[in-house]
Amino acid sequence: MTTDFKTANIKAVGIVGMGLIGGSYAKAYHEYSDAAVYGFNRSHSVIEKAVEEGVLTGELTEETLPLCDLLIVCLYPKAIVEYITKNASLIKPGALVVDAGGLKRKICQTLFPLAKEHGFTFIGGHPMAGKHTSGYDYSTGDLFRNSSMILVPEDGEDPAKLSRLEAALAPCSFGKMTICSAEKHDAMIAFTSELAHIVSNAYVKSPTARQHDGFSAGSYRDLTRVAWLNETMWTEIFLENRDNLIKELDSIIKSLGEYRDAMENNDPDTLWKLLHEGKMAKEEIDGFYAV
Repeated sequence: MTTDFKTANIKAVGIVGMGLIGGSYAKAYHEYSDAAVYGFNRSHSVIEKAVEEGVLTGELTEETLPLCDLLIVCLYPKAIVEYITKNASLIKPGALVVDAGGLKRKICQTLFPLAKEHGFTFIGGHPMAGKHTSGYDYSTGDLFRNSSMILVPEDGEDPAKLSRLEAALAPCSFGKMTICSAEKHDAMIAFTSELAHIVSNAYVKSPTARQHDGFSAGSYRDLTRVAWLNETMWTEIFLENRDNLIKELDSIIKSLGEYRDAMENNDPDTLWKLLHEGKMAKEEIDGFYAV
């Protein structure tokens, strides 16, 4: 995605939460824009380090928050709502506010009307990028390069505001902007992200995993990559989206049962059919064809 950052008229950016995602946003704006960058973090030592490195212009405070034309809130879902609600009166009228939370329904339901009340624009956001390591020290200005950014505007949102936000995000070098409703976002994320984390986390609990050294290659590494997770954050996310996630769990449990039954019954025809269906589904969905 190529959009001219200058058209967004962003002079100052505020980043709330300077972990992997927030720190990467801060570094992207520091490296690829001329905007001032202010940051807030619960651990003040992170702010001191970012200021010393030149990543931050200064700390995001009650004095600097009203200067920001763009505010990016990178906290857990509940904390996103709490921060923006608490500081709504300090947010500059006309400012763009976007979050980085993994779920959208509750966040958008609360913050769309709050934004209207205080005269700023809130658009839900979810950058589809990350690492298995967390924290500011692992952040990078290129973390989002060529990745997808999901945006959730309010129904009937002025297209000009959405276009301005896309321009405002230009220094991050996202490869694609995906626009959808909060409901669709949460349903899709239950499958593409949350289910994958649960399956990976459950898979590595096998007693056999402790004996895998020398017997594993790419398959084991790929399937267990996201087993190492932030259990506090994911517990909050899983429970908030439990209606969608339970549907996906029911679906995969049913499918696994079919594979098990075919093997228990020593039924090669059924097992072949199940395996073939999975292979063909992969080809159809991802456009992958075996050579």
